[in-house]
Amino acid sequence: MVNSWYFLFSANLLHEYKFLVPAAGRDTLNMATLNEATNDFKSAFLKVYSVLKSELLQDPAFDFTDDSRQWVERMLDYNVPGGKLNRGVSVIDSYRLLKDGKELTEDENFHACTLGWCIEWLQAYFLVLDDIMDNSHTRRGQPCWFRMPKVGMIAVNDGIVLRNHIPRILKRHFRERPYYVDLLDLFNEVEFQTSSGQMIDLITTIEGEKDLSRYTLPLHHRIVRYKTSYYSFYLPVACALLMSGENLDNHVDVKNILIEMGTYFQVQDDYLDCFGDPGVIGKIGTDIEDFKCSWLVVKAVELSNEEQKKLLYENYGKADPVCVGKVKALYKDLDLQGAFAEYESSSHEKLLSSIEAHPSKSVQLVLKSFLGKIYKRQK
Repeated sequence: MVNSWYFLFSANLLHEYKFLVPAAGRDTLNMATLNEATNDFKSAFLKVYSVLKSELLQDPAFDFTDDSRQWVERMLDYNVPGGKLNRGVSVIDSYRLLKDGKELTEDENFHACTLGWCIEWLQAYFLVLDDIMDNSHTRRGQPCWFRMPKVGMIAVNDGIVLRNHIPRILKRHFRERPYYVDLLDLFNEVEFQTSSGQMIDLITTIEGEKDLSRYTLPLHHRIVRYKTSYYSFYLPVACALLMSGENLDNHVDVKNILIEMGTYFQVQDDYLDCFGDPGVIGKIGTDIEDFKCSWLVVKAVELSNEEQKKLLYENYGKADPVCVGKVKALYKDLDLQGAFAEYESSSHEKLLSSIEAHPSKSVQLVLKSFLGKIYKRQK
């Protein structure tokens, strides 16, 4: 079954790249045709990455040596384009939908792709540093960048370089646009919100101050809102709105829906950290070992009797595989898988209702594209 986002996105790509598919037959396109369209678009999207990377490696503000240029190129290729690219692609998809499906000009396509890559750069910056802070081992099915030979803590500076590439890209390609200052403000504000959310997440796990009684749904939602929702959900749509000539102050309702969607997404992420297949999600979950304020542990504290709480308090936040196993067994005893299924269903229903209440049909399509993409995801 093709979910709504996948079909909508792929069908738009077929139109955009002039695939020879009769309009009457688009509703019955088979998976092979849709995959071909998506792969073709991803290839075009990656070509824009190559253009931006080449520009950065020739940036006149820095006198590159061969060694430094090779290092940055290797670092970029390892960290920026290797994910699912959902955030970046969502800018193009959202912008197209806001234009009521009209074919984009070459200039519009390039600039939408460029903003999409700025978000992927931001994501790479966050992940490189987050993996160091969490002492993680794998990311996207391969070793974390800081664990690569000869990298180590040089990765800290690499993260800073990634972050500084974003204004370089924006200045080069958007300086003459009327929304340039708004773009700078948007990226700066979202970065501040995300780093502040990361701070809340980190200070709840300080060694020697671990207290599961502090882990509540309001705290979890506060961490998620700032750490994930703004940059993963609001930022792509906000970029598309700015490109469309919109004032973001007029779209607070859209922001609120996307923030709620981001919360739903992070609850899924918390669930997959424990119950997902590492081979599918591309990483080995460490939320239990890291004493994370995960939705699962919050629900476990809420549902446990005194004996179960004692077991949870004694074993949560310890790297010992035996302790981790006991926590996972308790999660199963409490049927947190069932609790998650119920949460997912009710969240989807609530979000869909909010989206359909929005007066703009094009904005509805944008929001439904996000929801369709994440509903019942497995990675």
